[in-house]
Amino acid sequence: MGALLVGSLLATQPVLARDLTVVSWGGNYQDAQRQIYFQPFAAKAAKPLLDESWDGGYGVLAAKLQAGTPNWDVVQVETEELALGCADGLYEPVDWAKLGGEDKFIPSAVNECGVGAIVWTTGLSYDADKIATPPTSWADFFDVAKFPGKRALRKGPKYALEFALIADGVAPKDVYTTLATPEGVDRAFAKLDTIKKDLIWWESGAQPIQLLASGEVVMTSAYNGRLAGINKSEGKNFQIVWPGSIYAVDSWVVLKGSPNKEAAFDFIQFASLPENQSKLPEFIAYGLPNKEAGAMLKPDVAAQLPTAPANLDVSIPLDGDFWVDNVEALTTRFNAWVAQ
Repeated sequence: MGALLVGSLLATQPVLARDLTVVSWGGNYQDAQRQIYFQPFAAKAAKPLLDESWDGGYGVLAAKLQAGTPNWDVVQVETEELALGCADGLYEPVDWAKLGGEDKFIPSAVNECGVGAIVWTTGLSYDADKIATPPTSWADFFDVAKFPGKRALRKGPKYALEFALIADGVAPKDVYTTLATPEGVDRAFAKLDTIKKDLIWWESGAQPIQLLASGEVVMTSAYNGRLAGINKSEGKNFQIVWPGSIYAVDSWVVLKGSPNKEAAFDFIQFASLPENQSKLPEFIAYGLPNKEAGAMLKPDVAAQLPTAPANLDVSIPLDGDFWVDNVEALTTRFNAWVAQ
């Protein structure tokens, strides 16, 4: 969908006043956002702020824009949703001067259409209270003889294919080079075949936490912040294996044609202030895109984050360009494989 099509569709739609609506990922992450961003901003603005959650997917956003004036204003998106939507004209451009300038943020958080909200990691996780000898690698995740029981991955080719290749012996730094070849894709699916009957697929970030808590799975991929959050709030002992994990930046975007465009960018500015953003790791262990916010953290808190050097050194960045180019074809293949 091109920018012209989006623009012409929006121009024909009547704009009705409604409350600012912010959309994020639900669960204990959104609980934290509500406390440190949503409620304080609403109080400051003296206007209501509605928050909703979603599970991602570029098609969801594209459909909202095709239908006319969107009923969401600010949305937190993943790397490829940011790139695709920016190319297709789905988002309002960011005025970085209003945010204090691009140099206030880590480079991967800066985009013409989006403002980095968190640095987060997807990694192998387990309940340390239930496993005597903990797993240390994705090879262990795929070893059902050594670690019997169900295991879970996020539904979709992204992450599942990378982790399968790492488990099959591909060096993390070579994963995307390998995945860019037909042989590499075949190799990843062949590895997934070896545990297909033992796999459960999850879709929302809260699900792997629930699966671990119930004992339904022995291991799962999970978001690092969710693990640290549940450990703190409920006294769990859920651990992440940093080697072979994948980190990424999520960004705030404002949907094109938002009737609350000014308030939407005011919210993003508020959520990006170092004195506000620096409160997030108290609730959930995600890295902070605002450099000053990161510098405000206590050393023991900073050490739990994906941005801690010891954690960053053994993980790899999600290759957003790869997924922008390949997400459609690989999702089609993944869905067919799951259905077999």
